[in-house]
Amino acid sequence: MVVDEIYWLDQIQSSQRSAVGDKAFYLSLLVQRGFPTFPGFVIPVSTFQDFLARVNWSGQMFADLPHSSLYVDTNNPRQLQAVAQEIRQAILETPLPDALLDRLQRQIQPWHPAAVILRPSFCLQSGLDPTVSSRTTGLFQSQICRLERGTLAQGLKQIWAELFRARSLFYWQHLGIQLQHIQFAVLVQPIDSVLAAGELLVNKESLQVQAVWGLGYGLQGDNIADRYSLNLQSGGQQQQVGRKTHAYQIAAASIAASKFSHHSALSTWLTSAQPCLSLNLVEADRQAQPVLTTEQFQQLAQLGRQIQTELNLPLKLAWTLARSTDDATQSLPVFHFTQLTPLFGSATQVGSATQVLPPTEISVTRTPLLANAAHLQTGLAAAPGRAVAAAWLLDQNADLSTVPAGVIVVASGVTPEQVIGLRQAAGLITEQGGMTSHAAILARELGIPAIVGVAQITRLIQTGDPIAIDGDHGTVYYGDTLHHWQSVETAPSVPPEIKRPNSSRKALLLVTLSQPTRLAQIAAAPLNGIGLLRSELLLLELFGQTHPLSWLKSDYRSAATQISERILPFVRAFTPRPVFYRSLDLRSHEFAGEPVESKSNTMLGVRGSFSYQVDPSWFQTELAALKQLQQQGYHNLRLVLPFVRTVEEFIFVGSKFKRQA
Repeated sequence: MVVDEIYWLDQIQSSQRSAVGDKAFYLSLLVQRGFPTFPGFVIPVSTFQDFLARVNWSGQMFADLPHSSLYVDTNNPRQLQAVAQEIRQAILETPLPDALLDRLQRQIQPWHPAAVILRPSFCLQSGLDPTVSSRTTGLFQSQICRLERGTLAQGLKQIWAELFRARSLFYWQHLGIQLQHIQFAVLVQPIDSVLAAGELLVNKESLQVQAVWGLGYGLQGDNIADRYSLNLQSGGQQQQVGRKTHAYQIAAASIAASKFSHHSALSTWLTSAQPCLSLNLVEADRQAQPVLTTEQFQQLAQLGRQIQTELNLPLKLAWTLARSTDDATQSLPVFHFTQLTPLFGSATQVGSATQVLPPTEISVTRTPLLANAAHLQTGLAAAPGRAVAAAWLLDQNADLSTVPAGVIVVASGVTPEQVIGLRQAAGLITEQGGMTSHAAILARELGIPAIVGVAQITRLIQTGDPIAIDGDHGTVYYGDTLHHWQSVETAPSVPPEIKRPNSSRKALLLVTLSQPTRLAQIAAAPLNGIGLLRSELLLLELFGQTHPLSWLKSDYRSAATQISERILPFVRAFTPRPVFYRSLDLRSHEFAGEPVESKSNTMLGVRGSFSYQVDPSWFQTELAALKQLQQQGYHNLRLVLPFVRTVEEFIFVGSKFKRQA
């Protein structure tokens, strides 16, 4: 295997784009124009192709990779997984040439980094859609590696194997793109811990920023990032502080996951999934503190505008904020850009392409915004029905039980412990959430109209303002548009005219429930059963303002009986039709009160069935409750496990189930 030329970011030419891929090519534009970036080089497409030619394939169908097409029946999941696993295993077992590893280590050594990050950088052959690489996000995973020779080799092979994951084979085949038309290179850069990171979206009209503490991995999951917006036409700007409970950093090799060594299952998960990352709980006083100062946001915005002007394209930029390594300015944090992605299309496509921060009209104060508004807003029609009433603005941590009856609740978002108080509301409007959010599901059960995803509604409405909502069409009326509002209706009840499903068909009609309201009416409908009985919402009133684990500890003897009493009305109403009960998906940040042990479950991935391995006490109590119901003669109860990630988790849960039985 010949060791090909390595391409440095500051030397890449436009003619070399197909050799280095689009991620590296676009980043090189920033480097060569003097914008702040980290150094880096590219392991080119030809090196990958030479390596594949050296693999000792067990099957003849792979022998001509990467110069031949590979067709897999994507409608056959077993075949798809088997092919992907065989190819990836062969790649990971093939040794890399010493000459290649020697060269990699020589190039990396002058950086003196804590680790390096390997990122896939690909493009399609000439003549195919050049925008595919920019529109394909999240398909390939990056690898963070230590500097040891063996770790680098394994990391590089892991990146190359990404092209042959089952989801990748499925994706490219459904696009009609053959593997030999994908030019797959690897971008190598140093990576270290940072103060903050995020994304910046910019076009000619607006600029939006998301920011979290630590590395950009914190943008994923249940962290609520800070959001900053700037209208480039009027100069108006807006800031929305999120809730950043955790931060990712590069861990020292000797201490990775050590903070959680008292949970062996948790330590194993951390070490195997992200061995170079440290997951840290953000101090309570910093969780709601803005990540960026006004000056830092202005500095970042200025850089973003300069890049957009220079390239004349709507862009998404990944950025970091870290202490300077320059002795003269070491106390001053500096920005660096780590990725640049063109967002081809109109300004309105900037937000939709990334599903974050859709461009909106921005204003600093509420009064002029209302004066110029159309007084009509739209969102997702989450629960049907129509209502007109006074608005009640809900703070993030407010208790919904204090909300007056008959008002329309307006909130940025609603937590599970709050949604139980929606029973007395006439309707619900939120800025956050989707069709499957807690609020949307419960609103549909309670029969109150709801609209979610209404941008900036908490800035447009004040408590006491008369408003009207149309949950069938996702429309909010207020101000001078109320005179357009016609008849006011409540959400439709279950239609009695529904015909009973044809028994000759295999399709089943199941309902999702969590509240006993209208249970008798729903059970009388021609349904095949309850497809999902969600414990999180069913048991909220039982917990009160206490965390579930604290509640269990305080009343352990009667806990199973109290849980079974909550489930009983549902299994009794639907007997003999099946009721699928989903056990508690215990994510501490979503429940009131403090957990038995102070930890951030969402940060560590401690949720779903994995949380039962860390602390099985709650799951064992639920099993005892289900056993009580079965002993009472209700054999229509089924158990659904939440968020199962591994076979080991399933085996562990199965052992607990058998022991209880």
